[in-house]
Amino acid sequence: MARAGKVNMIDTFSEFKELKNIDRSTLIGVLEESFRNVIAKLFGTDKNYNVIVNPDKGDFEIWRTRTVVADDTVKNPSLQISLTEARQIDEDYEIDEEVTDAVDFLSFGRRAILTLRQTLASKILDLQKDSIYNEYSSKVGQIVTGEVYQVWKKELLILDDDDTEMVLPKTEHIPSDFFRKGDTVKAVIASVDNKGGNTKIVLSRTSPIFLQKLFEQEVPEINDGLIIIKKIARIPGERAKVAVESYDDRIDPVGACVGMKGSRIHGIVRELKNENIDVINYTSNISLFITRALSPAKISSIRINEEAKRAEVFLKPEEVSLAIGKGGANIKLAGMLTDYMIDVFRDVEEENEEEDIYLDEFRDEIDEWVIDTLKSIGCNTAKNVLAISREELIAQTDLEEETIDEVLNIIKSEFEQND
Repeated sequence: MARAGKVNMIDTFSEFKELKNIDRSTLIGVLEESFRNVIAKLFGTDKNYNVIVNPDKGDFEIWRTRTVVADDTVKNPSLQISLTEARQIDEDYEIDEEVTDAVDFLSFGRRAILTLRQTLASKILDLQKDSIYNEYSSKVGQIVTGEVYQVWKKELLILDDDDTEMVLPKTEHIPSDFFRKGDTVKAVIASVDNKGGNTKIVLSRTSPIFLQKLFEQEVPEINDGLIIIKKIARIPGERAKVAVESYDDRIDPVGACVGMKGSRIHGIVRELKNENIDVINYTSNISLFITRALSPAKISSIRINEEAKRAEVFLKPEEVSLAIGKGGANIKLAGMLTDYMIDVFRDVEEENEEEDIYLDEFRDEIDEWVIDTLKSIGCNTAKNVLAISREELIAQTDLEEETIDEVLNIIKSEFEQND
């Protein structure tokens, strides 16, 4: 066994032991390959050498196989051994037999040892890069926490608990973010690339996925799959709208996300620098979804053009500013959430305003739940209902045709009596 080599190589083996996510077979293979590369450079071939590596103990063995030839016919000492030399190992050797003996790697010279260490160092670096890339590329979309190590003009250098380097570009900062060296930062892994053999892990605090993962951390029902986040629209640091749906009728998805007295959502708001978050119930009824998305504004009526993906929303003058929001944020987010272009119009009051009747006044003739359904699509008055075609009412409310016909007959009858 090449004991002398052990003293010189133990530090290199220790470097390998500290590598994570490197399986033992890969580790041994790389070490053997490095030895073989050096041997091949020295002797032109490594085929007659056998390298046995034990990285746990930090030692290795090199065995060489040579053919016995007559004393004066040795042409390649690496491949052949004279009969006299062979019989010094074992007196029974004859010509054309093979002799296998241990080789002291240090006998190859100082240059061979230096070449080996350089080769191993290069392969260690490559393994580290591949290991980091493989580990973190599978973590894209997950939240990580790290410490600010360096503050640059366009990005921050952040180290996680394993001292892995990650960057948080200024473009991925929430506008009110301000970090110093040593600060703890929470963000989501946005991307991992390996261009030029250098792994770059990019973080984000502005991504909608960051908000989604914060909800998963704070709301057990989301993490357990009982509540699902259907869509997120976000203006980082300013406002966000989150549409949620429950797979269990007994669970109120909005209430679960907000928590008792806002206990669950407050932590998310603080992490996002007081970003205002609206949580709404998701529905496949696009009119109702747009109505909810424009909350807190109350809609009088709505017209949908599904083909053009546009919605005309009519509101009372005092509700228009609420629908648009500060700097247009509310209507912008509602459009992002619903994937509809939303146009807001002031609901012009009729000249004979006293002729219109609030739906609540029909509770003696129309079931309360039917009235609530009509109000949910922006129909608060009788004329709001009559302004929408029968087909649109059926489509937007999901009510039975007979129910809609009954409602229309009751309302029309009331107006006829007034006339």
